Amino acid sequence: MRNIIVGSRQSALALTQTGQVIADLQRLAKELGIAATFEVKKIVTKGDQILDVTLSKVGGKGLFVKEIEQALLDGAIDLAVHSMKDVPSVLPEGLTLGAIPKREDARDCVITREGVSFEQLPQGAIVGTSSLRRSSQLQHLRPDLKIVSIRGNIDTRIQKLHSEGMDAIVLAAAGLHRMSWAERITSYVSEEACIPAVGQGSLGIECRESDEEIMRLLAAYDDALTRRAVEAERAFLLQINGGCQVPIGAYATIGEDNLIHITGIVGSPDGDILLKATMQGSEPKQLGKQLAERLQADGAEQILSQLRG
Repeated sequence: MRNIIVGSRQSALALTQTGQVIADLQRLAKELGIAATFEVKKIVTKGDQILDVTLSKVGGKGLFVKEIEQALLDGAIDLAVHSMKDVPSVLPEGLTLGAIPKREDARDCVITREGVSFEQLPQGAIVGTSSLRRSSQLQHLRPDLKIVSIRGNIDTRIQKLHSEGMDAIVLAAAGLHRMSWAERITSYVSEEACIPAVGQGSLGIECRESDEEIMRLLAAYDDALTRRAVEAERAFLLQINGGCQVPIGAYATIGEDNLIHITGIVGSPDGDILLKATMQGSEPKQLGKQLAERLQADGAEQILSQLRG
């Protein structure tokens, strides 16, 4: 009997996600004849420690995964459950995403203080978000909005909506769904109006490439359609080479024709410039790279170079 140690951030959402993954893996392990028990190991990441600074100013990639990946490399844990949008486009040598399970809702959503939709927010409404991607796109849609930075877990952000005089906050819908808090959502923002973050709504289960037993278990948990879509988005991000300091988004779906349909955006933080393009193709990494190259040719590189300073 193997005791599989699962690394997780210690927020309520991270632990809920990890618990759901473990329940799925226990069922699969039984089906595959793998005798295993599971144990959660909570790990504090740099991103969890720095809560008084906006993500774009903290900088660096892997803010929410680096310490967890080190625990994997050290053998302190056997697998890790990440929100896919936190995972850098290049993994440390020896680690792999053994499974990308079926995606949750990828959309952003709005919680408003008065219960009105995003479109009904008054002129000059104060909207809280931790994301430059959201800020850029929302200001492009509604230049009158006043965007303020808001950090913390979902509960903390909802409390701040009321305690700090905001009219609305914008969050990833998937987190609220996983916490069974969908009733708190006032309205959803369509993927067309606000392109999601790369990997938003999906989870990444990371492990050591050399761990054959875990790799076999995770292979049974992988969702092929979600993986194709997310791989295209991640290839886009890799080619664009932008981190938290840049408003970037990409969202891919698999059509009935089995082709990948992907839309990407690069914007200026104030929302004045928003470059957007859509492509389709069959090979995810090639498609994501081509979409990025198209936006770079359209002027994304000038925006990125200015922001990188």
